[in-house]
Amino acid sequence: MALCIATATAQYQNDKIKVGQQAPELAFANPEGDTLKLSEIYPNRYVLIDFWASWCGPCRRANPRLVKMYREYKDLKYEGAKKGFTVLSVSLDQNKEKWVAAIAKDSLEWEYHMSDLGGWGAQPAKIYGVSYVPQAVLVGPDGNIVATYNFAEEAEAELKKRVKAKKKKFLGII
Repeated sequence: MALCIATATAQYQNDKIKVGQQAPELAFANPEGDTLKLSEIYPNRYVLIDFWASWCGPCRRANPRLVKMYREYKDLKYEGAKKGFTVLSVSLDQNKEKWVAAIAKDSLEWEYHMSDLGGWGAQPAKIYGVSYVPQAVLVGPDGNIVATYNFAEEAEAELKKRVKAKKKKFLGII
């Protein structure tokens, strides 16, 4: 049984993106038509790049867990990341109306969404070696890849490790 699980997990690993490497640039349109650049989002912040699509059942079922994680971690303080944490959703949609409707319906409330509306031929997917969705990549505040995941919410353990410890007061003394 464990061998089957290990084989299935290995089958769905991204071989193009490696932990420690500089995150390849993504510069694509948001729903308003403005170009977003990953390199302008990650400085001093952890960014979870979530590859998904409105037509992807597993993606849509995972979105409530991603929203919950975002709400829990977005305002926390992180070691080496003054701006904290956010999500960059990268859609493999081809239909803008369905993409935008899914963002609203699933309450994907973070400000960073992009797509070239290229479906499976989308440039962001090619750049990151994405051959299935959902898939996620955690980028550190230095622009390097921290980890890759099959589901975005798997990043929670890594974020938890990087939350800055609160200083405890002892009789009013720090």
